[in-house]
Formats: sequence, C-alpha cells, structure tokens
Amino acid sequence: MACLVPRAVSRLAAEIAIIQRRSIPYRNNGYGLTGLPHSFTKCGLSHMIAFIRKNSFVLLLLAAFVLSDALISWWDPMASSRRFYKNDFTKTLYHHDWVNHGPVFYGNSAVTGAYIESESKSGLVEMGLSYGKLTDLKAILERQLYHVEDQLVIGIDVHTMIDSLETDPTYQWFKPWYQPYVYAYRDYFRDSGTEFVRQLYKGTVELNRSELFAYQPRWIDKQLYFGRLSDEELRTKWNDYERRFGWMSRHDYKDNLQALDWIIDYCKENRLPLRVVWMPWNPDYPLPAYMHGLQEEVNARLNAAGVPVLDALLTYDPKYFHDLVHLSRQEGAPVFTKEVDAWLDSLANSSK
Repeated sequence: MACLVPRAVSRLAAEIAIIQRRSIPYRNNGYGLTGLPHSFTKCGLSHMIAFIRKNSFVLLLLAAFVLSDALISWWDPMASSRRFYKNDFTKTLYHHDWVNHGPVFYGNSAVTGAYIESESKSGLVEMGLSYGKLTDLKAILERQLYHVEDQLVIGIDVHTMIDSLETDPTYQWFKPWYQPYVYAYRDYFRDSGTEFVRQLYKGTVELNRSELFAYQPRWIDKQLYFGRLSDEELRTKWNDYERRFGWMSRHDYKDNLQALDWIIDYCKENRLPLRVVWMPWNPDYPLPAYMHGLQEEVNARLNAAGVPVLDALLTYDPKYFHDLVHLSRQEGAPVFTKEVDAWLDSLANSSK
C-alpha cells in the first residue's frame, strides 16, 4: 500500500490541476476580489463531483492509509510493544514508569556505563543514549519530549560532539511530523512482521497453537560494560578511532557547539542549573588530536556562562576501564558515581 500512495497523490494533483485550468478566475470589482459567479460555482461543483466519482478508489485507498497510519502512530508500537526494537531514550522512559520529567544526567553510552543510578544519592535520571550528542539533547528539549527539572548534568566524552557520528535513526526526534509512521520504522516492522508470519505458520500449518502468537521480547535494558578488553583489543579500537576521527577539527563539531550554546541559553531562560562532566578516557592511549581544541572551546563557553565543570577526562587509572571510553561496571562505575555525587553535593552546599 505504501508504494501506491505516492502514485495516488500524483494522480490527484494532476486531476486538481486540470480542474483549476478549467476554472473561471475571481473578478476584481475595484474593492477587492468578488465572490465566485453562479456559473463558476455550478461548473466547479460538477467538475468536483465528477472528479470524486472518477477517483473514488484512489481516494478511499488514500483515506484508508492515512487512517491506519494515524491509528498505528497512536498505538506507537516502537514504544509500547515488546515485539519491536527499543532505542535508549524509550528504554529510559520504560525503566522510569514512563515518567518524562525530573533531574537528568545526559550523555552517550559513556554515561550509561559510568553512572549507576541505583547507587547514586543525587537522584539523577540516567539518560545515557547510544551515540547521543548535544544536538540530540537540544531536540529533546525543543520538542518537550522530556522536561528536565532541578538540574541538568551533561557528560561529554571524545565522541559526544562529533557532528558526523552516526546515531540511532529510531530516536523520536528524527521522524518528521509528515512522514508516515510505518515508513519511518519500516525496517523494524519488517523484522517483527517476519517473526509474526513465522509464528503464524508454526501455529496453523504445524498445528502448534502455543506458537501462534508467541514472540521473542526485544531487549529492554541498556548496554553495560563488564571486565576489561585485552591490550590487543584496546590497540585495535584505538587504531579504529584514529582512522575514523583522528583527523577531525573544529569544523567537525560546529553543530554541537551551536547546540551547546542553545542549551546554555535554555537553562538560563528556565533557571535550570547546568553542570558538565568531562567523561573519563583511558590514559594508556593518546587522546584524539582534536580534543585539546574542543575542550578549550567548550570550557570557554561554560566559564563565560558560569557553568560548573568536573574534569575527569584523564584522572582515572586504566584499571577502571572496560575499553577506551567506557568504565568497567564492577571497578570504575562505582568510583565515578561516588565522585559525581560528592561533586554535586559540594555545589549544592556552596550555593546555600
């Protein structure tokens, strides 16, 4: 059906254009445009009735598609059904009973791995998003998908501000309002639909009723990082980072710098305390060349706005890391969580 809709729309547009060419234009009486003459109204009405009759099937098809897509959008299976893949923003809401407001620790997977919400005393909602960037946070705040309250803590690591870094295309803010829901998430509908047909076959053809509507619930937890990669694996990962990002410069994070400026202004306007943490990097390996300039530019903006900064970029021992940017859940994350709690507590006490 989805492939027929563009053809139907094109056909309708052509028919409407024909009607418009046959129409009698408005007349100007010197004071503005007059109403339609009776002959035009009668002619236009007859053309419209003929148009509807001629294209009734196409119009019904288009109406059915729009209505079904509206109903699917209202159901929102990407968020509500375990048959479908869940992105990290949806997982954040899911694990907080769909509450979309509160204090937040935002960042990418480095925040997910390093900050243990259940052991923290700061009360921050862990909103680490896979490949999350500041442009994503700006979109969340602009679209009011989450209402940050009390304070906003942002974790920035070596990848958080790279404009070209590929991210999760299913994040809610990437879908244009006019794009059909089924089309936007077509790959995931195909995956779940294939599973449904397979189970339907088992239930009907193989006469196994228990398999008829069975499905494998999609993973609902975020990725955590346990143990430590070998030196060879770490070297391979560093070489990959160097190949992909080592050559970058200011031009490659300009959009996220603009997003940072917007977030700073947003926090000022809404009287929302903003704090920034430079997330840990494994000191056994050289930082990407662009990080020195990036950190200088970001810190200059934060200092000018009076935003407190915790610089943990190179302060953690290599034994605390799983890889280059993710702390080990057993060793590094508890230490980081306590440090952030103590820092936020000192800021709260100093403001009293």
